[in-house]
Amino acid sequence: MRRFARAGNRVIFVNSISMGLVSIRNKDLLPRIKRKLKSYAKLARTTEEGITIVSPAIVPFFGSAVAAAMNRRLLTTQIATLARRRGLSNPILWVAIPTAVEVVGHLHESLVVYQVSDRYDANTMDHATDPEFIRALHERAIGAADLIFYSSRKLLAEARRGLERSYLLEQAVDFAHWSIISTGDLRIAAEVQEIPRPRLGYFGAIEPWLIDQELIKYAARVRPELNWIFIGNKSRGLEIESLPNVHFLPPVQYEELPHYAAGFDVCVLPWNTEVPFTSYGSAIKVREYLASGKPVVISPLPEYESMRDVLRIARNHDQFLELVDDALRESGSEAVQARQDSVRYGTWDARAEWVSELIECALGKK
Repeated sequence: MRRFARAGNRVIFVNSISMGLVSIRNKDLLPRIKRKLKSYAKLARTTEEGITIVSPAIVPFFGSAVAAAMNRRLLTTQIATLARRRGLSNPILWVAIPTAVEVVGHLHESLVVYQVSDRYDANTMDHATDPEFIRALHERAIGAADLIFYSSRKLLAEARRGLERSYLLEQAVDFAHWSIISTGDLRIAAEVQEIPRPRLGYFGAIEPWLIDQELIKYAARVRPELNWIFIGNKSRGLEIESLPNVHFLPPVQYEELPHYAAGFDVCVLPWNTEVPFTSYGSAIKVREYLASGKPVVISPLPEYESMRDVLRIARNHDQFLELVDDALRESGSEAVQARQDSVRYGTWDARAEWVSELIECALGKK
């Protein structure tokens, strides 16, 4: 969207409207409500690229006709009003979550793009909405879309409808932003610098079901000298919070993240891929890790099997630690170069140009 805006397109980015609240028994319920209320308070703001970002007020419950009707009215009114103020008419509607299908057909859109970035009905951890209901919304979005983009190979491989309108939209990387780490000239953030080496670094979502906590606990027993650094919003109730060699740092602005990653000895993705939802992931951070030139050890993800020549992919806990040791012993610049070359041309600029061509073609057909 930043690339579209820089090219002169007017973009309104609607912050996630979610797929509902977690169960009332979930420890993270109140913090999530608090975060959402804070985002509502920000109303609309404009980025330096000219993107208008809005966090709309909605009813955070789904699954009933009444709630659906209320959210349809709320979203349509807020977004349509903002679009008029920004001079948008007949916009291209880009939907990236099934619950947003309620606004399709109500904004006089000229084209509908549906981006499928997760197996939405398999996510029973973040909300209490019925998976069958989510699946029905997803099917509606598939039927309504002029273009469908899947963010992982596994998602596309399992698609059964709309294949003639479907494309694999791989994740990309801001190569210049991350490759500067390999120069060795970047200042390392003080919070990372004070943690003893070796440092295994991760940034992103930190959820009990996402992070392979059994791996971290096992590593704490057999390899206590390894220090794990997690950067991002941390859910409550993690079993690894009290481990002395596990360090949690708060979220960091994207612009500052390279200063933190520069202090990692190995970049890691210790995801629990036994969870079905996780196995569909196409974590952008893997490409960012590669662009940095740092060694990368990840849990097995179908999306990245094709890049196993530049990634260390661990099939079990013991192998994860073996590959970390292998990465720590690595020397020379050949492997660094190979990792960076693997993502050098898969930039957001390239993706945006390709998507633009597909949109122009679809508009022409309509």
